[in-house]
Amino acid sequence: MSGVDDQMGRNGPDNEVKQFARRLFDARWPVLTAIAVLAAAVFTAGLPLGFAATGAALVVLSAAMLQPRRPVETAAPKEEKRSPVWPSTSMKSVVEALPQPCFITDGRGIVRYANAAVDQELGAVRPGDPLSFKLRMPSFLEALDRVAAGKPAERIRWSEKVPTERLFEAYITSLEVPSARRGRAGPHPDFVLVVVHDLTEQHRLERMRADFVANASHELRTPLASLTGFIDTLQGPAKDDPNARERFLGIMRDQAGRMARLIDDLLSLSRIEMRAHVRPTDPVDMTAALTHVADALTPLAEENGVVIEKELPADPLIVRGDRDELVQVFENLTENAIKYGGSGGRVRIGARRVRENGGPERIAVSVRDWGQGIAEEHVPRLTERFYRVDVVTSREQKGTGLGLAIVKHILARHRGRLAVESEPGEGSTFTVWLDSGESVAKDSNE
Repeated sequence: MSGVDDQMGRNGPDNEVKQFARRLFDARWPVLTAIAVLAAAVFTAGLPLGFAATGAALVVLSAAMLQPRRPVETAAPKEEKRSPVWPSTSMKSVVEALPQPCFITDGRGIVRYANAAVDQELGAVRPGDPLSFKLRMPSFLEALDRVAAGKPAERIRWSEKVPTERLFEAYITSLEVPSARRGRAGPHPDFVLVVVHDLTEQHRLERMRADFVANASHELRTPLASLTGFIDTLQGPAKDDPNARERFLGIMRDQAGRMARLIDDLLSLSRIEMRAHVRPTDPVDMTAALTHVADALTPLAEENGVVIEKELPADPLIVRGDRDELVQVFENLTENAIKYGGSGGRVRIGARRVRENGGPERIAVSVRDWGQGIAEEHVPRLTERFYRVDVVTSREQKGTGLGLAIVKHILARHRGRLAVESEPGEGSTFTVWLDSGESVAKDSNE
């Protein structure tokens, strides 16, 4: 029916009048010339006015009839410029250069490009799939829809619990293609850019910092409260009681020593962190250093009924480092083994050269005990500040909860590594891996 209506519209009376007027306009100059000739004949040759008028009318009709028909131009619908389906090469290059996982989607949330960081951190995604296949959080998808509808850029945070706890933040903004936008109306963007930031490590560090402040305050507040209470007692009810005074002064001395050890460990940790970026390069003979550690801790071992065994090579084991800091590492590990693994009756300090898969030579130093061992869930957190497997036992052994944290930071400065193997009831082995002096020298020369 629409075709018949269009044909009737083209052949209707109004259209015929328009066609006649158009043809007459096209023949205007011949018509005006003929009329001018007839007018001149009327005034100069005395041609009758009626005859001249009839002639002019015939000229007008003839011109209009003989002029070829020209079709009426109708306004053709303008072809709508649509958004490009795939992003340009330059847009892909910019997104690929970003270190964070980035997606480019169209207005419907279909992935049109994903950079290499997506595969590395979030897993593979195929262009052409909806982004909701990869990121399924309702708050994120709602924000994506709002930005795709022309709303301002948004930031959305969400957390995941499986397989591990992780925190993410996504920045969602629109992308326009100038050549596609020109002449196209409407608020919808050509593409939407999604940049995903993994905030897990940052959040963990912030939580650790807050825990550190809270734990340090608690560790200092407890002995301070004890000291204050005993001082008040000595000034009051026990003022004239020599037995109570001697007992309280001994407890106060222990609490003051606890605070002194804590402050010393905090200062030591602070000094190590200040120099964390500077790798020490002095040659250190680990055989001699470990012998010194064993000799220094022999009195403590005898006090706890523990024998220190040494399995050290006769020749020197040279590493590049700071001797005092490395001695502190193995004193902390050996002291922990004596205090917390002493039920096994012996602690072994061993060292050896290791070369794995044709790589550079390394020095492996292990401290082994045959005590009660450590449960598996505690092992990953042993080097956290103030983390204790058994709080009561740790305080009874005058521990500060910072020993293994100091070990971790010293080894990080030496580019070393700590490995922990433990089985409940079988004891624990703490192994430190250090680059040998020869391999470090070769690397520095290259």
